[in-house]
Amino acid sequence: MLNLAFAGFRHAHILALYETAIGSPFVRVVGAFEADAETRAAMEKGNGVKFTYDTYEQLLADPSVDAVAIGDYYSIRGSRVIAALKAGKHVISDKPLCTAEEEAKEIRRLAEEKGLAVYLMLDLRFEPAFFTAKKLIENGAIGKVTQICFGGQHPLLYHERPRWYFEEGKHGGVINDIAIHGIDVIRYMCGLVPEKILAARTWNAYAEQAPHFLDSGVFMCEMEGGATVTADVSYSSPNGMRYAMPIYWEFRIFGLDGMLSFGRNLPTVTLYKKNASAPESITPEKPQKTMLEDFVDCIRGKKETVLTTAEALDATEQTLKIQTFAENAK
Repeated sequence: MLNLAFAGFRHAHILALYETAIGSPFVRVVGAFEADAETRAAMEKGNGVKFTYDTYEQLLADPSVDAVAIGDYYSIRGSRVIAALKAGKHVISDKPLCTAEEEAKEIRRLAEEKGLAVYLMLDLRFEPAFFTAKKLIENGAIGKVTQICFGGQHPLLYHERPRWYFEEGKHGGVINDIAIHGIDVIRYMCGLVPEKILAARTWNAYAEQAPHFLDSGVFMCEMEGGATVTADVSYSSPNGMRYAMPIYWEFRIFGLDGMLSFGRNLPTVTLYKKNASAPESITPEKPQKTMLEDFVDCIRGKKETVLTTAEALDATEQTLKIQTFAENAK
């Protein structure tokens, strides 16, 4: 049984992991820490989180803790991860893992030096549509991949998101925030990683209350082998639709022998074969493994894990480079 402690609840993603871990046969939740008093009170009252540590240092000094789950505001996560690794703890973190390329390099160094797992909540790998598309691509359904287009547009929901989102220095950029899912899942499905950044832009279009917050981001990359990826990861979806838009994590993958269309909110994976006069609709197949189970397997060193530490760190570094490219292009 893995003993897991939680550090930081200032993003809702980590609460979903906490609730899963509480009922999991694979881990034991041994405690939690939250530096922000308001967030701590809200989590205690509304979600039943039991906080057992007064400081992060106290959590890391607890010898019963095997791993730390990190969900604090984005720009503090890198230092939280580095401190956990130095203390000999495995890490599972909400994305992004960090907001600076130097932090990512130090995290990789420590993980390799100490033989510790660093895992990210890259949950698209565990979505039925993406699992099914991966199998189709591996079985040659569309041949060699040539172009990939994806949309990761989110609703801004300015008045619902944590206030730290819009405080300068705490967010770290919309590409780093959102695009890591797409960069990672393309490697997962197609085995492709970015080789050259062709273009990237971030700008403020929707958050008029916070003009410094660059809520929109697009980019284009050339992948290994020559395929091109174009993506939009803006906070541009209409708020009223929340996360129900069909374009929410919608992917279109083109190959020499056909094309696949699928997404988180689409009921089927659609295959368009090169010489077929009609598309084929394929019911997505559910993966046999959960993300939390895979994290435990990663720690145990099992070879057949859905996500590895190296892949999580690669996706982090690759996405940070695109974010930096966009910032330097202004």
